[in-house]
Amino acid sequence: MTGHQITLGAFNLEAQDPTALAAFWAAVTGATPSPGGESVYLPPAISGGFAMFFQPRTAPRPAHQASHLDLTVPWGSRQSEVERLVGLGATFKWDVLKEFDHVQWTTLADPEGNLFCVAEHLPAKASPTA
Repeated sequence: MTGHQITLGAFNLEAQDPTALAAFWAAVTGATPSPGGESVYLPPAISGGFAMFFQPRTAPRPAHQASHLDLTVPWGSRQSEVERLVGLGATFKWDVLKEFDHVQWTTLADPEGNLFCVAEHLPAKASPTA
């Protein structure tokens, strides 16, 4: 039996303003938006990164967000990255800093209210031993 070769092609979002939301995420990731009609494709900014696709909203926004992005940054850089993202237009929601020994994260919302997290994982050599 061979191993599966599944990777993330793109994270798709419906948006009130696909162009504006793609511009925010382009600033977050460093990618260059590629508009096409009413939609915008945001390719991966780095090898192994993820793409995003923004299309016009077709129905009212659900009251509960069923999924969200978890973004990872190097240990010790979460707070400065959160400050950068808030400066780009994200909204701070909450921190999870002491609940787990191996990870800390901050939950933010993009300009249209989509939640996403910025996490930093303790480097393996610094992880507590069992």
